[in-house]
Amino acid sequence: MSTAPPAQNTEQFFAKGQLHGPWPDVSTWGRMMPGPGAPASASTIVAVLAATVVAAVSLPLDQPGLGWLITALAGGIALLVARPATSAVPPLVIRPARRRRGDQLFWGVATIALLGVGTFRAAGWLFALCLLTATLTFALAIGAGRSIRAMLTTYLMAPRAILRSLPWLVRGLARMRRTGNGPAPIRIIATLAVSVVLLTVFGLLFASADPTFARLFDTILPDLRVDGMFRWIFICCLAAPVFGGAAFLLAAPPDLTELDHTEGRKVSRLEWAVPLSLLTLLFAAFVVVQLVPLFGGDRHVRTTAGLTYAEYARGGFWQLCFVTGLTLLVLAGAARWAPREAPADRTVFRAVLGPLTGLTLLIVASALIRMQAYIDIYGLTRLRLLVACCEVWFGVVLILVLLAGIRIRAPWLPRVAIATGVLALLGLAVANPDLMIARNQVDAPVGRIDVAYLSDLSPDAVPAVIELSDARDRSCVLYHLGLTIADSDWQAWNLGRSTAMDLIGNGAYPMDPDGCAALTRSGA
Repeated sequence: MSTAPPAQNTEQFFAKGQLHGPWPDVSTWGRMMPGPGAPASASTIVAVLAATVVAAVSLPLDQPGLGWLITALAGGIALLVARPATSAVPPLVIRPARRRRGDQLFWGVATIALLGVGTFRAAGWLFALCLLTATLTFALAIGAGRSIRAMLTTYLMAPRAILRSLPWLVRGLARMRRTGNGPAPIRIIATLAVSVVLLTVFGLLFASADPTFARLFDTILPDLRVDGMFRWIFICCLAAPVFGGAAFLLAAPPDLTELDHTEGRKVSRLEWAVPLSLLTLLFAAFVVVQLVPLFGGDRHVRTTAGLTYAEYARGGFWQLCFVTGLTLLVLAGAARWAPREAPADRTVFRAVLGPLTGLTLLIVASALIRMQAYIDIYGLTRLRLLVACCEVWFGVVLILVLLAGIRIRAPWLPRVAIATGVLALLGLAVANPDLMIARNQVDAPVGRIDVAYLSDLSPDAVPAVIELSDARDRSCVLYHLGLTIADSDWQAWNLGRSTAMDLIGNGAYPMDPDGCAALTRSGA
């Protein structure tokens, strides 16, 4: 006689509470981002809180400055110690640990370097580009994917990581208990509170006794006004979730390997080689027909009726953008759908895409020639400088595409292309673009100096502006640039503004505001 219990279905077990979780998340997001298997460690909680406080004290929201670099360094240090707590009791479920890749350190350093640009350059447009690029490098530093799809997925999983990091940190905070002979966490907090009170009381007494120390104390002491307190709260509400979500992802890197595979359903050689070969012939015909306008330069512009340098340069740039984008898309599609297992397939792959990439490089060279001719005639501006930098970067990407065709498979290509773009942006920041533009204007012939444009540059341009030969133009431009330099706290200290302030001085270049405004409007 059987003694086995009567059979029950799964729904009955769930209804009677005989099966207990927590159950693993089998959804797509749950598989890619399972999360740490243990609460946050005490060091992680302390580091995240410390980085949040540093951000609240030092981050200037309205302008680039030293505080951005300090916040980035504090956040980087906090994320280096992010890890789950350890326990003497072995876990029931052991999740495989994913090691951090070596390039994640590079992306982290790049993020700090991009945010540090605001410490040295006063150009707001340049820092905005660096800040936008820093979000991409930050996603690469905390993510674990290699492909473009994996990088975009890291952006999408950020809100989910922030929401999941809150209970993870709370469980870690509740787990903090007195262990061994060390002090309890509540005693550590009390010690810090007593230290702050003592330093504040005695600091105020010393400040009342000596004016020099009072100025130093006011500089170091945080802004305790009502608007300053609201600013603190806003930055804490912004920084804490970012640091917490990043620590959550670094403690258990997401598994994005299934997104890194670019192999798709293959098509036959005839289906992809014929249209791409015809496309390559079309590009070759375009380059042959355009040989004279592509490399004609100044002579072609002078001998062509109705053609201006603006049309000459802009045409080359848009050709570059279109052809480069098309080439990259074609390569990505061929990498996914073109068969490459057989030697004949790989030969056809190289024979079709290699010439297409080489023809695009010719258009890159043409665009650079056109832009240089445009700059020689009309001078350097921010837009023209950015266009030239983009053209050089596109050319580097195309060379990487050619190198990738040697071994056909190139999982490194997206990350290396992004890395070259980041390095190009950092190189532009080191070159000081506003100063370059100002020097180009100053060296222009008399009568072609754009006073209005010089007045719209940042204080980075002051070392070149003081070399203007016309005293009226020099005073006018320095008057306008001096209006953008205001006294600020140490959080917003900037090398460019500090240098400009030293060169301009206090009232060294007085100017009639009405006359200067009229001069800049006319562009004389």
